[in-house]
Amino acid sequence: MTPPQLVVHRDKELMAQAAAARLITRIVDAQSSRGHASVVLTGGRNGNGLLAALAAAPARDAVDWSRLDLWWGDERFLPEGDPERNVTQAREALLDAVELDPARVHAMPASDGPHGKDVDEAAAAYAAELAAAAGPEDHGPVPSFDVLMLGVGPDTHVASLFPELPAVRETERTVVGVHGAPKPPPVRISLTLPAIRAAREVWLLAAGEDKAEAAAIALSGAGEIQAPAAGAYGRSRTLWLLDAAAASQLPRALYPPASA
Repeated sequence: MTPPQLVVHRDKELMAQAAAARLITRIVDAQSSRGHASVVLTGGRNGNGLLAALAAAPARDAVDWSRLDLWWGDERFLPEGDPERNVTQAREALLDAVELDPARVHAMPASDGPHGKDVDEAAAAYAAELAAAAGPEDHGPVPSFDVLMLGVGPDTHVASLFPELPAVRETERTVVGVHGAPKPPPVRISLTLPAIRAAREVWLLAAGEDKAEAAAIALSGAGEIQAPAAGAYGRSRTLWLLDAAAASQLPRALYPPASA
C-alpha cells in the first residue's frame, strides 16, 4: 500500500486545471517510455471538470491521442447515449474534440447493448476485455493503468463501490454489477478494489465542502468497507487532489503549505 500524497488547491477550477496539466505530463511520459499510455476516467462533477480543463489546455496537443487507451472506473447501466452515462459526458467534455483511436476507447456496456438488461453479464464482459488487454508484464487480469482517477463521494464511495455494499467486499473479480446503489440509477457497473489497485497511480479527486467529511474519514485510517476511498491506492503512487473546501477538515500537517 502506497501512503497517500495530498495536493490542495485554492478552488475547484484551479484544481481541475492543475490536475489536467499533471495528467498531460503523465501521459506524455508514459508514451515517451513505452509508446502508449492507459488512463481510467471517472465521471461526476470533478472528473468532468478535469476533462473540460484538459480540452481547454494548450498543452493537450503534446499527447498522442491515437496511442492512448481509455477505460472507465464505473458506469451507470443505462442505454447508449443516455446523458447520465459517464462515457456520454466524457465525449461532450473532451473525447469528441481529440483524435482518439476508437478501438482504444473502452466504454463499459450499455443496458441496450449485446448483454441486454443483464448487468452481471455486462460486467463479466468488461472484465474479459480488461483481461485481454493485460500483458505478461501486468502480472494479473487487468492492465497496469498509468493513471486511474476516482471521484470521492460525500459518503466516501469511489467508482460505484458504496460503503458496506457487496461490491466493496469483492476480492476476486475485477468488475462487478452493482444492484441497489444508494444514489440513482441503482444499477451500475464498477471496477473493484483489486482492479483499482493494479494501477500504477491512483488519483482521488475531491472538491467542495460536501466532500470535506469524506476526505477526513478516508484519510484518518478508516476501513475500506466503511469508507471505500480508504481502500483505493496505487502500486507506485496514491495522490489526493483537493480544493481548500474539501481539505477543510484535514489536519494541516497532512499537506505542505505550498500546495494551498
